[in-house]
Amino acid sequence: MGDGANLWPAVHHLDAARVYRLALERGARGEVYHAVADEGVPYREIAEAIGRQLGLPAQSLTPEEAEVHLGPLATWVANNGPASNEWTKKVLG
Repeated sequence: MGDGANLWPAVHHLDAARVYRLALERGARGEVYHAVADEGVPYREIAEAIGRQLGLPAQSLTPEEAEVHLGPLATWVANNGPASNEWTKKVLG
């Protein structure tokens, strides 16, 4: 929403599976591990990539427009979620 600069952390599914396995084998109970390859991909880039694949233009939405189009997901999409894997790499190897 807005300018689309809010971030979505990204990871390949095989990398996520590897971190999940390592967390089970080496991790501590109750800890949170981040299996992210990219600290954040701007939502704008995600929307543009989807639009290119579908042959549709991407456009910014106001919060009100997003609520109409996305319903309850609008609040979640509006969040900015940068994440780092540095601590996870250090702890799990």
